[in-house]
Amino acid sequence: MLGATHGPGDCETTTLVEQLSAERDHYRKLYLETLEKCAMLERGILVGKKAERFEDETPQLALDVLDMLLGQGETDQADAPAPDMTEEADPVQGRPERRRRPAGRRPLPEHLPRVEIEVLPPEVLREGLDAYERIGQEVSEVLERRPASLVVVHLVRPKFVRKDRGGDIIDESPVKIAEPPERPIERGLAGPGMLAITIVHRWQDHLPVHRLESIYARDGLDISRSTICGWHEQLADLAEPLVEAMLRDAFAQPYLCTDATGVLVQAAEQCQRAHFWVLVAPERHVLYRYSHKHDSEAVDRLLAGYKGYLVADAASVFDHLYAPGDIVEVGCWCHLRRYFCKALSSDPERAQHALSLIRAMYKVERTIKDAPRKKREQVRSQKSRPLVDAFFAWCVEQSARVLGGTPIARALGYASNQEHALRRFLEDGRLPLDNNISERHLRREVVGRKNWLFLGSDEGARVNTVFVSLLASCQLHGIEPWAYLRDLLCLLPSWPMNRILELAPAFWQQTFQQEDTQQRLVANVLRSITLAEPAPVLSSVCATRWCGTGADGAPATSRPRRHDDRVIPRRGAVGCVRRCEARRRPPRLRGPRRRSCATRGR
Repeated sequence: MLGATHGPGDCETTTLVEQLSAERDHYRKLYLETLEKCAMLERGILVGKKAERFEDETPQLALDVLDMLLGQGETDQADAPAPDMTEEADPVQGRPERRRRPAGRRPLPEHLPRVEIEVLPPEVLREGLDAYERIGQEVSEVLERRPASLVVVHLVRPKFVRKDRGGDIIDESPVKIAEPPERPIERGLAGPGMLAITIVHRWQDHLPVHRLESIYARDGLDISRSTICGWHEQLADLAEPLVEAMLRDAFAQPYLCTDATGVLVQAAEQCQRAHFWVLVAPERHVLYRYSHKHDSEAVDRLLAGYKGYLVADAASVFDHLYAPGDIVEVGCWCHLRRYFCKALSSDPERAQHALSLIRAMYKVERTIKDAPRKKREQVRSQKSRPLVDAFFAWCVEQSARVLGGTPIARALGYASNQEHALRRFLEDGRLPLDNNISERHLRREVVGRKNWLFLGSDEGARVNTVFVSLLASCQLHGIEPWAYLRDLLCLLPSWPMNRILELAPAFWQQTFQQEDTQQRLVANVLRSITLAEPAPVLSSVCATRWCGTGADGAPATSRPRRHDDRVIPRRGAVGCVRRCEARRRPPRLRGPRRRSCATRGR
C-alpha cells in the first residue's frame, strides 16, 4: 500500500538484515584472506608468525575484566577475602621486564686448559732481553679448537706358567692369563667411550648415521653405517631393562603427561605413517614409545597398569580410559588457549577477553611455581578459582551469541566440553596448568625427524626410543649425556638386575657417589683411557707454557712431551711447532651384510 508508514517490527527486521549483511561481508573478507594465505603457502612463502604470544593492547578491556572479577568476588565470596589482582594476577600489567644481558664479551670458562704464548717485538728479538726493561704487558685470550682424538687401546694379556711346574704342585690350569676387560658388546671393536659418543651424536645432536660415517672418515677411520647401527641394536638390548624399570617407577607417580607425534617408517612401496609417544613423570623420568597407529589400542599398551592423573589433550583415543575411574583426566589450558589465538583475526574482542583471563591464571602460576603442594592449593583457591569461574560463566553467556562453525564458536565449544578436565588443577596442587612439558620433550623427536626423515624399521624405532628416553632424562636432571652413557655402559654388563633403577638419570648422582660404583668404574681400564689427558699440540712464536687442569681435576703444570714435534724455522719469525706423525689409512671396518635399523635414508 503506497504511503504506508513502517512499524517497529519492520525497523527491527531492517536492523537485523544490516547486521547479518555486515557479518556476511566480514566473513567473506576473511575467506578471501585465507585463500590468499593458502596460495602463498603453496608457493612456499611463510605467512605470519607462529608464536602464540598475546599482548593485550586494550587497557579498557583489561579494566572490565578486573571489575567483573572483583564484582563476582563480592557476590560469591562475601565472607572470603577478595583475590589480590594488583600484583601477581593483575591482567592489566604485562609480562615482567626481562633483565638485560650484560653487554660485552663474556669470559671464557676457567676449566678449559690454557696455553700461554709470549709474542716479542722484532727489536727485542734482534738485540736480546738484556737490552730492554720489561715494564708491563697486555693480555688477551683467543679460543681455539684441537681435533677430536680416536685412540686404539692395544690390550696385551701375557700368559704365565710356573717355573717349578714339574714339582708336586698340581694345577688344573697351568697357563695363567688375565680375563679380558669387560666390554658393553662382547668381543666388540668399540669401547664404552666410543659407543657413547655415537649415541650422543645420533640422538642428542640428531646426526643421521650417514653423516656419522662421513665425520669419522674425515678423522681417518672408515666405519660403515651398518656397523654403527649394529652397535646400537646390541646396546639397546643391554639398556632396555633400565628403561622398563624407569617406566614402572613412572607409573608409581601421582600424575603423568603424555603426547604423540607422527613419523614415517620405510616400507616396500612407500613409507608408512607411525607414531612416537612421550610419557613424562615430572622431576623423574622422560620416556618414549612407538606404535604403528594412533588409536585406543596403542594407548592401552602405553598406559597398561597405570592408575592416577593423566595430563593430555582432548584426543578421543584417551576417552575410554576415563570411564572406569582408575585414570582421571586433566585438561590442558594451553590447548584451549590455542583455539582463542586462532580466533583473534575473526573475532578479536571476544578472543582478547578470553586470553586476558587465561593470562591472569598463568601469572598466578608463576608466583607459586616452586611452592609446596598445600601452598599452591591455597593460592589457587583464593586467586585462580575466581578466574576459572568467571571464564566459564563468560563462555556460557557467549556461546548463544556466536555464529556456529566460526573459530570463536569452536573455542567456546572446546571450553564447554572440557570444563571438568580444565578445572581439575584446582583439586590437587601437584597438577600442572597445561601439558607443555610433554610437548617440549616431544620436540626432540620432531627435530630428529627433520634430519633423518624416516625410520628404517620397527627395530630402529625401538632402538630410538630406548636411547632417546635416557638422553631426555639426562636433560631433565642436568646430566652431561656422554659421561653418563660412558659410565652406564661400563656398569650395565655386571650390574645386579634388582638394583637396575639406581642407574637411571633420576638417581645417578647418588649412585655415582657410592663406593661400590666408584670401585667398578675405576677397575674398567677402557674408561681410564677416556679420562686421560691427551698430549697437547702447541704452537708458539717465542715461548710456550702449558697450564690448566687434567681430566681428573688435578693441575697440569708440567711441560708436555714433544717427542714427535720438530721446530721448522722460517724467515721473519722465531719458529713454529709442527706435529709430524706418520698417518696410515686404517682398513675399512665393514659391518654385517644384513639390513640393520634405518641404514638407508639416514
